[in-house]
Amino acid sequence: MNVFGFTKWFTAMSVALLSACTGIADGIYDEPPAEELGREGQITVNATSWTDWHYIDLKTDSVSAPVPIPMTLTGESDGKNGQYLYWFDVFGEGVSKNEFRSFTPCDPQPEPAEWSIAVHRNNVRTNGGAVFETSYTRIDQLPESSEAFADMPFTEDVWTENEVWDSQTQMLQSLVPSQGIKVNRVLSSWLTMRIPPMPPQFVHNNHVFILRLNDGTYAALQLEDYLSPTGTKCYLTINYKYPY
Repeated sequence: MNVFGFTKWFTAMSVALLSACTGIADGIYDEPPAEELGREGQITVNATSWTDWHYIDLKTDSVSAPVPIPMTLTGESDGKNGQYLYWFDVFGEGVSKNEFRSFTPCDPQPEPAEWSIAVHRNNVRTNGGAVFETSYTRIDQLPESSEAFADMPFTEDVWTENEVWDSQTQMLQSLVPSQGIKVNRVLSSWLTMRIPPMPPQFVHNNHVFILRLNDGTYAALQLEDYLSPTGTKCYLTINYKYPY
C-alpha cells in the first residue's frame, strides 16, 4: 500500500471509530446524556411582593418576570376569579378562625405558556401537577429513581379564597384580601405563616418534595432558605432535580 492509500485507509478507520464512540456505541462506553441523569440546581426567587406571582420552568431552569395579580375586571366575570375579603382573628385565636366579608370580581391570573410551579410569598401552585412530601432532608438522599414514589399519595392543587393574601393595608382591622386561585397545600407547607403572634412567624419545612408534572415527568424540590442576605422573608432559595 502506498503512502496515499495508507492515509485514506487511516482516515476512514478514524472516522469509523469516532462514529462508534458518538453514535452506535452510545450508552456502552460513554456517559449517559445529562438530561437522562437529571439536572440538579438551585433557583433563587425574590417572592417578597404581596401582589406578584413568579413562574418557574424547571425544564429550562428559568424564572419569569413578576406577573401581577389582577385587581380589576376588563371583561366578563366568571363569578369565581377575583378578590375575596375575609376577617381573620389575627389578634385572638388565629387565622383558622375567619369569616367572609365581600367579593370583587377580577380578571383570571395570567400565566406563561410553559411553567412548572409558581410562587407568591409562602404560596405555591403547580401547572396541573401533584405533590408528595418525603421525609428526606437532602436531594442526594433520595432513591435513585422517582419510581420509588409511584404509588405514593400525590396531592393536586385545590381552589382557595383566603390563603393568597395580597394586601396588608387593612390588617390592623383584621381584614385581609386574598386572590381566589388554586394552590398546592402540600408544596406550600415548605413555608407556613403562623398567626398569632403578630407580626407573623414563619415556619420552614426542609423536607424534599416530589413533584409530578402534567406531562408525567417528576422533579425533586426543596426549600433551602426563605431569607434574603439582609433577613427579608419570602426570598426563596429552591433546590431541585429535574428530571427525577
